[in-house]
Amino acid sequence: QVLLRESGGGLGQPGGSLRLSCAADGNIASIYAMGWYRQAPGKQRELVATVTSGGVTNYADSVKGRFTISSDNARRKVYLQMDSLKAEDTAVYYCNAEQVMSATLPRRMQPEVWGQGTLVTVSS
Repeated sequence: QVLLRESGGGLGQPGGSLRLSCAADGNIASIYAMGWYRQAPGKQRELVATVTSGGVTNYADSVKGRFTISSDNARRKVYLQMDSLKAEDTAVYYCNAEQVMSATLPRRMQPEVWGQGTLVTVSS
């Protein structure tokens, strides 16, 4: 079973920075992509940023130029550097992994794995 462990959430100030980390644990052969989604109170979950194993990144328009996603494929980790924080960035942030292939036999592909979420609050 693959688990995603998130860390780094908390309170940030407007204009400040926070860094989120996520590590995938389990017998993993490969992961196609990892990323971050967020869900604000009363809103649907939305994409923040993703990065493929080949290094292709995708960002929501609302965070372009402010957030940076990076990954360490060997360690199965993904990071989200959040700069120039705004109050509207307040949300629960979820780590996501796509097309997770197990390393144990028989090989099994999990289309998606989600972390439990970490709360980010931006407030002065």
